[in-house]
Amino acid sequence: MSINTPKQKNPPQMPVNMIPAGATGEPMNWRAFLQMLVVLFKMRVVSLLLLAAVGGAFLGAQGWPGLGRLLLILVTGGMAASGAAALNQYIERHADVAMSRTRQRPLVTGMIPRPGIVIPIGIALILIPSLAVLPFNPALSFFLVFGAVIYVGIYTLWLKPRTLLNIVIGGAAGSAAVMSGGAAVQAWRDPAVIILALLVFLWTPSHFWSLAILYREDYRKAGVPMLPAHTSLSAAAWWVFLHTVAVGVATVGLMATPALGWVYAVPAGYVTFDLFRRNIQLIRQPDAAHARSFFIMSNIYLMVVLVAVCVGASLPW
Repeated sequence: MSINTPKQKNPPQMPVNMIPAGATGEPMNWRAFLQMLVVLFKMRVVSLLLLAAVGGAFLGAQGWPGLGRLLLILVTGGMAASGAAALNQYIERHADVAMSRTRQRPLVTGMIPRPGIVIPIGIALILIPSLAVLPFNPALSFFLVFGAVIYVGIYTLWLKPRTLLNIVIGGAAGSAAVMSGGAAVQAWRDPAVIILALLVFLWTPSHFWSLAILYREDYRKAGVPMLPAHTSLSAAAWWVFLHTVAVGVATVGLMATPALGWVYAVPAGYVTFDLFRRNIQLIRQPDAAHARSFFIMSNIYLMVVLVAVCVGASLPW
């Protein structure tokens, strides 16, 4: 399974004949505007990051962290993650044209007539919450900025266009969400919080590589060196499995946390088993159907684990 990083192709340019969604000059209604914001700020991804941050807070507090701290996590984490997502889409807007999964994003279709406005908005969404919490919680401020820098600077600008293993390091952005939750309750050094952050870090490559198997031709057209686009499907399935094993070890490691108990162990054990089962199916038959099955289950896995962490940490043992 040797990996040779291909030479980066020039990203495809936006077609001159593409008709922007707002080209008619008609004002956008509220529903279309909100849908555009959901896509621009990647709210589905952000919601999972916020759940990871909440999981870190529950785990660090070993119970209910308090409404005020939860609101602090949701507001600051939501703003910073949304800002990073918007900057990511601005940077990748030309490559997104070549991919069926991304060519309807607002910066590609022209729904945002002045794409440059996204830059100050994205930076402001990262800096405002980070600077606001700096005087009373510098650790939280650090992890908010750290997550954005990893995602935008290290992953999007540096690693993604250059190396097949880009998402391996890019997974640290998700870990930063967990650590920010721990920092919000002054417990970011807690071993259990660190293990949960490690779990998210290890989960990220297998999750995105299964998605890349589905869209490997798109990644090739866009000139993005995502691993499954430049290795065989069989090899890609084994790379996914390597990280699934590591995720399983981290999942079991959290079971040793006294604060969680069986409320965590039972559902986490079940979804981990199912993740392995689907990964083995992907190895045996590395096709789009099994890649989609694993990708969907990997989302379910992380949500179940994070909810189980919150519930398990909240119950008295």
